[in-house]
Amino acid sequence: MRMRPPTRPASTNRRSRPLPRRRRKTRSSSDPGIGRGNRPVRIALLTYRGNMFCGGQGIYAAYLAREWKRAGHDVHVFSGPPHPELDEGITLHEIPNDNVFGRTTAESFDPQKPFSMLKPMSLWELGVSRFGVFPEMQTFGLRLMRRWGELQRRYRFDVVFDNQSLSWGLLGIQAMGVPVVSVIHHPLHIDREADFAIDPSLRKRISRTLYFPLLMQETVAPRLARIVTVSEASRAAIERYFRIPEKEIPVVYNGTDTTIFKPVRHVAREADLLFVGRTEDRKKGIGTMFEALSMLPEHVTLKIVDGRIPDHGLVPRLTRRFGLGERIRVVDRMLTVPELVEQYSTARVALVPSFFEGFGFPASEAMACGLAVIANAAGALPEVVGTDGRTGRLVPQRNARAMADAMWETLRDPEETERMGRAARARVERIFQWDQAAARMVEVFEEVIHAADRRSRAA
Repeated sequence: MRMRPPTRPASTNRRSRPLPRRRRKTRSSSDPGIGRGNRPVRIALLTYRGNMFCGGQGIYAAYLAREWKRAGHDVHVFSGPPHPELDEGITLHEIPNDNVFGRTTAESFDPQKPFSMLKPMSLWELGVSRFGVFPEMQTFGLRLMRRWGELQRRYRFDVVFDNQSLSWGLLGIQAMGVPVVSVIHHPLHIDREADFAIDPSLRKRISRTLYFPLLMQETVAPRLARIVTVSEASRAAIERYFRIPEKEIPVVYNGTDTTIFKPVRHVAREADLLFVGRTEDRKKGIGTMFEALSMLPEHVTLKIVDGRIPDHGLVPRLTRRFGLGERIRVVDRMLTVPELVEQYSTARVALVPSFFEGFGFPASEAMACGLAVIANAAGALPEVVGTDGRTGRLVPQRNARAMADAMWETLRDPEETERMGRAARARVERIFQWDQAAARMVEVFEEVIHAADRRSRAA
């Protein structure tokens, strides 16, 4: 699901509109903040695409920046377009991007600035994108590296935190004397392998091999000061693909804003089951979900929330294939955050049939809204949903019969479903909070800063 971004005037460098306000926690006068050190940390947060309405990485960056700022740290966000919506007091540095991927060569040239594409970096970006290479992660870091000497002299950052660009430029930045920590939400190798499984043709293999910058990321990641990740499942995958020992990778769970994602009272129930996500992404497992629904009594309904459902896409095709007709209801427009929260409250159970999730915001957001969750036992979903059956049910991947049984067992006892929903929200409140994530991340920063200081003194 992609939510509608609020309109705003264009700018070259701005202070963004803040996230929705939440209640502040009281701190004692002796509390130094969310880290263990005795002074604020000056953090450079890098995100090659920063807007929180464009995916989970934007949400991640915006909330961490907010919590660090609230704890007294000095936060600067370096972002490519679309840019993030940030709290007042967080400095935004906009890194240009020609956005040529997916455009024709003619469309890539701005008639108002006909010579803008003649810069070496822009020409390289345009050239490689003609062969299906996605260049944004690479050029974001390289453009930032070219400016880093001046930026570091001006701001004297303690640490750089990269939101999974893993660009070549990070090695240059780190060589200038500031430690770089990067989060890997999940290795992109998993996305490529899933694409190969769906379409094993030689043409697909070539196109996806060119698209994903895996050689760059495999080279850069082991050379950074620290890699962190958001789940145990992702940590194991990072060891497999990047050959970084698990013991060297801290796990810092994502948060979910429970002041926004919460049950909405007095909203009519419009469906039994709810799916929120990108239906055209076959890795989300909606084929299994449709097949499972076809095994249930005809009164069981499913609502799908996705801002982009093509007329000839998977949803209409699967609806016809399984003869589901009126049992499928769709919300195929871009939603604001309050509208999305309200949609969660129109159903009884959320479905997350993904084949892999590095974390799984659709699961944690549904749980925060008081819904029981039925999810594949894949990736980090068992860590988010839990494995004790109190907050939802886990099913084997690609097993429509097991998913149908889980749907029916959950729906047929409304009181138990309500209890599971309450337990789901309590789990999110206990484990998946942004202030906890921010505090743990600062501990990681302090470790790498102290290690860098020791190496500097030894030299």
